[in-house]
Amino acid sequence: MINRMRLYPLGKTHGFTLVEMLVTTASVVALASVALVVSRSTLSRAQQTNCMGNLKNIGAALHMYAADHNGKFPETTHTTDFDEAWIVKLEAYLGDFDSVRICPADPRKNERLKAGGTSYILNSYIFVPEIDPFGEPIGTALNRLSAIPQPERTIVAFICSDRTSPGPGNDHTHSNQWSSWSAVCSDIAPDRFGGGSKERAKGRSNYLYVDGSVLSLEAGEIKRITEAGINIAKPPGIEDLP
Repeated sequence: MINRMRLYPLGKTHGFTLVEMLVTTASVVALASVALVVSRSTLSRAQQTNCMGNLKNIGAALHMYAADHNGKFPETTHTTDFDEAWIVKLEAYLGDFDSVRICPADPRKNERLKAGGTSYILNSYIFVPEIDPFGEPIGTALNRLSAIPQPERTIVAFICSDRTSPGPGNDHTHSNQWSSWSAVCSDIAPDRFGGGSKERAKGRSNYLYVDGSVLSLEAGEIKRITEAGINIAKPPGIEDLP
């Protein structure tokens, strides 16, 4: 017969001490924190890539529209009704525009989608002409490809700020008023991916240029340029712009 008592260790059974339990718990928490950071970073990169694709499609649609309209871009709601604005006009070139006009990292994306708005806003330097007291345009009209001397250096679309209302009337910037970093951040989201700091100087955002290219730029660099007195939205090579 088997002596069942011998199946168990002799003497006092040794369990986890309080210190060992605390060390184990801390290790688990640390590993979970690392996993969460990695997961967020991976999600942010995926959203940024998806957003770049959206902007590239918008850029291609702007060029196709211009080719069909004597080189002229569609208008924003600043100068025309919503039914005639670029959000509607580009749908013919993009098919289901709902999948393109919303940035996947936009915290208000569902609001914008429901309201018919967009996460991407067009540069007012190009789409909102300055008007004199008599209603006449001031300076060079830039709403056509041939009027922009350096398309590869001119930003045509930005990702909007969280403060931008979700309605379709908010489809353009107010970039001629970007005299400070706070003014920039009230209009666009320079830290849309990997940001979130109080100063909005961490992370990065995507920018669509007139030539159709899309660049990802660091928020800190945009802040440095802005504080040096340079407006990133102002098309280079145009001397008569304010």
